[in-house]
This record gives sequence, structure tokens and C-alpha cells, in this order.
Amino acid sequence: MVRQAGEDASEQKVIDDIATHGWHCVHISGDEEGPGYSFTIGVYHSFGLPDFLIMGLPQATAHQILDVALDAARSGAITDFTCTTDALLKGHPCAFVRVPEAQYRDYVGYARWYYQGNDFTLQQIVWPSRDGHFPWDAEAGEAYVASQPLLGPAPRLA
Repeated sequence: MVRQAGEDASEQKVIDDIATHGWHCVHISGDEEGPGYSFTIGVYHSFGLPDFLIMGLPQATAHQILDVALDAARSGAITDFTCTTDALLKGHPCAFVRVPEAQYRDYVGYARWYYQGNDFTLQQIVWPSRDGHFPWDAEAGEAYVASQPLLGPAPRLA
């Protein structure tokens, strides 16, 4: 069961965006504790697909990638979240990390509010470094790794 009404204008905007577009995007600014990140709310309810989260990118870029990810998942261009995909960033494969429910409270509280609990799935979109590495690669630079901490176990990619 999802929320049907908000108690203030910001909550109602989430509900209205989901009713109109099928999803809403939340941006969290970075601070001394970690990088900024953005995530979707409503994708699981509206489309039966996982909601998405992406870290360490400017808000406009993150929003655009989340939109592309949703379009790719809805069109069938992405069906397997255990593999890399070229459908999000032209010429650069992205990977997915399934976010465990234990992380929801710390990272996607607003989604928990909408879904009234943890009854949704969440995939972290992981973008590659400029030289093509992922955070779990030994060759990945320290600043790059810090820019997008993994919220779940690193995938086993072939």
C-alpha cells in the first residue's frame, strides 16, 4: 500500500508526480559524511520495476540518468540487473547493485514514507570511472571510489 495524500506541499508533490509521471526524483546533497545522491520513488508501484539510486553526480546529470534507466527498463532494453548495460551512458557500461533493505532507512527514507515501509526493490546504478573501472576494481582510484560508495555487495560480473 502506498500513500494517497501528503500532509504538506512537498509530500503532496511526490504523490502528484507519481500520479502524473509514474515516479518522482529526490536529490540529497553531499556533505562531510558522503557524496550527494539521487533516487526515484514510485517506479516499483507504477511499473513493477525497481526504483533506482545513483551517487556522486550533479543533480541534473543524475536525474537524466535515472530517467534514461527507467525508459530502458520499461522498453525492455534492461531486463537483467546482474549484468552491465550500455543502455544508460553511451559508450560506457553501467552496473547495478541491489540495495539491501537494511540500507533503506539511511538512504531512501522518503521512499519508505511513500511505500509505508520497505516493500519495494531498489537498484543502485554504478557508473564507471573515466578509465572504465568500477569501484570494486583494484585499479579504481580512491577519489572515484569515494564518490559512489556501494550500498550493497559488489556484483559478480563476467
